[in-house]
Amino acid sequence: MDGEQLMSGELDNSFNALMVSGRSESGQAQHEGTGTTLLGWKDLPMELLLRILSMAGDDRIVIVASGVCTGWRDTLEWGVTNLSLSWCQAHMNDLVMSLAQKFTKLQVLSLRQIKPQLEDSAVEAVANNCHDLRELDLSRSFRLSDRSLYALAHGCPHLTRLNISGCSNFSDAALAYLSSQCKNLKCLNLCGCVRAVSDRALQAIACNCGQLQSLNLGWCDSVTDKGVTSLASGCPELRALDLCGCVLITDESVVALANGCPHLRSLGLYYCQNITDRAMYSLAANSRVRSKGRSWDAARRNADGLASLNISQCTALTPPAVQAVCDSFPALHTCPERHSLIISGCLSLTSVHCACAHHPHRTGRAILSNHAY
Repeated sequence: MDGEQLMSGELDNSFNALMVSGRSESGQAQHEGTGTTLLGWKDLPMELLLRILSMAGDDRIVIVASGVCTGWRDTLEWGVTNLSLSWCQAHMNDLVMSLAQKFTKLQVLSLRQIKPQLEDSAVEAVANNCHDLRELDLSRSFRLSDRSLYALAHGCPHLTRLNISGCSNFSDAALAYLSSQCKNLKCLNLCGCVRAVSDRALQAIACNCGQLQSLNLGWCDSVTDKGVTSLASGCPELRALDLCGCVLITDESVVALANGCPHLRSLGLYYCQNITDRAMYSLAANSRVRSKGRSWDAARRNADGLASLNISQCTALTPPAVQAVCDSFPALHTCPERHSLIISGCLSLTSVHCACAHHPHRTGRAILSNHAY
């Protein structure tokens, strides 16, 4: 702790000395205690420069600063690990190709786009230079092809979070290959990747990515029970799974998830109209097996168990089955304050109520873990 305070004090002294130097006759300032002469902004200590830029909160300033002088460029190349270019409305591809060669220590990179700009050449530049990358957001990159996934597989094997939602040109073969090289993936967003997400690709993910905790397969309408059951057996650490719009899946998928993924906290089944009461009773039964002998309060405090379930438009479900799920998972709520059991579009389920209706005094006391996947 004393060392941290000493470092902070030295940084403050450097900054103060630099400010004084702007008013001195010679235009120079001595760094108190070290004798270091500060001639101007370019002589800022590396730690101080990084601290100032981190406080700015705008990555555009970081990019501009990297062009001030070679000292600042070298400092930022070494020290910047988190960068977002989502603000870029034009020429993002050229910008990424330029910056990838500078910021080689990046661990988190967001390239989310409002309109598609990125091309394979930019992703290849990132993969060729940023080998320590852990988190990458390429959502809405409609122009990318399989070249990008193969490049990431070869150049960024340490990825733990990848968002390629809306990238509709990727193939399932490229996604399967990526999973074979990036085996540390914990969070994967494939929403809308209709060509890439097939049962074959899901089987590869299940085989290679055993640490996976969050997976979004929204509107990947070629997924069947075969793919989901393979995930249930190969990815037991799953906490969040979105299957909204996966219209081919049946109760078999939910039964497999209930049996194989004991840590599941969020499950999206919106518009999965082949889901019936059997799936709900399976979820409820597995909850009772794991929580047998515990009180309502103890179950509520448990870190495991469903805390979010979307069964909107699952019109085959009946009130007794859904009520059984709601009763089995105290973290599921139909009350407006904490609406985590979503049943919109199911008029027959309006009679389903969470435990708060029976224990109103607990409403204000319940505190749920906030899992953001």
